[in-house]
Amino acid sequence: MRLISEHFAELAPPLLQGLGVTLQIMAGAVVLAVPLALAAGIGRLSSLRPLRWVAAVYVEVFRGTSALVQLFWFYFVLPLFGVQLPAMLVGIVVLALNAGAYGAEVVRGAIRAVPPGQREAGIALNLTRGQIMRRIVVPQAVPAMLPPAGNLLIELLKNTALVSLITITDLTFRGQLLRSETLRTTEIFSLMLLMYFAVALVITAGVRLLERKVRVR
Repeated sequence: MRLISEHFAELAPPLLQGLGVTLQIMAGAVVLAVPLALAAGIGRLSSLRPLRWVAAVYVEVFRGTSALVQLFWFYFVLPLFGVQLPAMLVGIVVLALNAGAYGAEVVRGAIRAVPPGQREAGIALNLTRGQIMRRIVVPQAVPAMLPPAGNLLIELLKNTALVSLITITDLTFRGQLLRSETLRTTEIFSLMLLMYFAVALVITAGVRLLERKVRVR
């Protein structure tokens, strides 16, 4: 038992460094994905046809293609057109675009679930469409968005492992390097599983806490 704990103590520091990179990528992707999801979700419900079309194309393209292929396209194909982006930025942007496309459908569904009478009440109060959306519809739709949003965050966490394929030293990349150096496959992958699981538990707890606060408000 003591020998096992020593092995884990030896392997944990480099894996924790990789976990730090994973969390940085996830945080950056979330910051970009949230406004993208809101804009695309509301855009799909817009009365302006060009806006609906642009939002629909974005959502369908990024939902209908592989996140891995998207990552490779941004990292390997864009430079052929003279656009060279750092690997870290590519990882954040692609994961954000992918998560934002799925999040847009969550936003659209939650907004549609708000009873039409709420909009009619806003019209009766002489509010503009923008005011009705900001003050009446979106606040009521947020509680319905949170549970699926939590699932999307966990899915985003798991998708961060893809960035290891474009040379980013995230948790998965660190684990593969350690495995090739030490051949301790069981210990390394077990630690990686525990780390991903621990982060997923924190996300789940955070989303549930946010749900309770939103319901109270």
